[in-house]
Amino acid sequence: MLRILDRLEEILVGFLMAAATTIIFVAVMHRYGLSMIAAVFNYGRSHDMPGLTAVVKDIFLAVRSINLTWAQELCIIMFVWMAKFGAAYGVRTGIHVGVDVMVNKLSKSNRDKFVVLSLLAGALFTGIIGSLGANFVWHMAHTDATSPDLEMPMWIVYLAIPIGSYLMCFRFLQVAVNFLRTGELPHHDHGHVDGMDEVDDLPVAGTNGGKG
Repeated sequence: MLRILDRLEEILVGFLMAAATTIIFVAVMHRYGLSMIAAVFNYGRSHDMPGLTAVVKDIFLAVRSINLTWAQELCIIMFVWMAKFGAAYGVRTGIHVGVDVMVNKLSKSNRDKFVVLSLLAGALFTGIIGSLGANFVWHMAHTDATSPDLEMPMWIVYLAIPIGSYLMCFRFLQVAVNFLRTGELPHHDHGHVDGMDEVDDLPVAGTNGGKG
């Protein structure tokens, strides 16, 4: 069950990031495309090129008819959801940056106590935020508030707060339980790049394992 949750978490974060990036790219290309088409139209009109201006005008009207005013709002919402679920993913994988210089100088028993205390404090904080967010969403759901461009019910937008916070709370507890069992914390190597292990294993030209 945890593997399914882990996989869904990764898929959701990756999908939101890719989708938001794609939407932003399309929206920017749409805006600059209109500017370039308008520049070509003005060039044709100033140089008395009616054939060019007629074609460019049709293209301009067709491109302008594509409504992307909702793109910015949707991307903001997607990034909010991505941040909340990404925070939970960070707790599980140890990506979050922490200042542990003083803690690491303590004896092992005292260090373990502080680690567990910090994890429980994180779980308590995110649990409180999740409960406050759930209460806020509950009251928001009984209103007619919608987003300006998408006209999406605002309670759906704010639903990221309780879901993401509760998931983060669960991750803190999961890490705490695992630490009590094994004495290990999740660690992420910031210098590691996925896929580079295979590259490192490849033979290099000029060496015994390579050619040439």
